Amino acid sequence: MSRIVTAAELEHRTLEYLQQLYRQVQQELTRSAPGSDQRRNALASLETISRAIARLRACQPRPPGF
Repeated sequence: MSRIVTAAELEHRTLEYLQQLYRQVQQELTRSAPGSDQRRNALASLETISRAIARLRACQPRPPGF
């Protein structure tokens, strides 16, 4: 994947999907050359995916006492 993942693409995805996508993009990052477009896109995508994961986790119900 040499393109940037957008927030709109992730809007209705499950936490499991987002976690899987995050791992996939992390692997692409490790294979990319420093300073390359692929590396820049992977870093931007990881940031977007991280925000989507945080948003989903923030909306999950909390157990009593929290």
